[in-house]
Amino acid sequence: DTARSLNNLGYLLQAMGDLPAARPFYERALVIREKALGPHHPDTALSLNNLAVLAYYEGDFAESARLMRQALAIREKRLGPAHPDTISSRESLAVIEAKLSS
Repeated sequence: DTARSLNNLGYLLQAMGDLPAARPFYERALVIREKALGPHHPDTALSLNNLAVLAYYEGDFAESARLMRQALAIREKRLGPAHPDTISSRESLAVIEAKLSS
């Protein structure tokens, strides 16, 4: 689907180190998923998670934490606290919050 392709392009650009170029792909994927699936869908949480990771790499830890909290809340509600994606978001948020407090 389009959102998945955009997400994958964003990931590829991020992996290549081109963070500014990755952002619009992740943002567009998020908009599509929010409209098509709703704001509380696990795929929407994936887009929020990816934007949170990107913000972390950009050094915007406050924005990263905000986005990761959104992703985590969706995943906890829709997937449950023991789901691997939920655990991953929880662990990522802990890393981000540690960076914020250092």
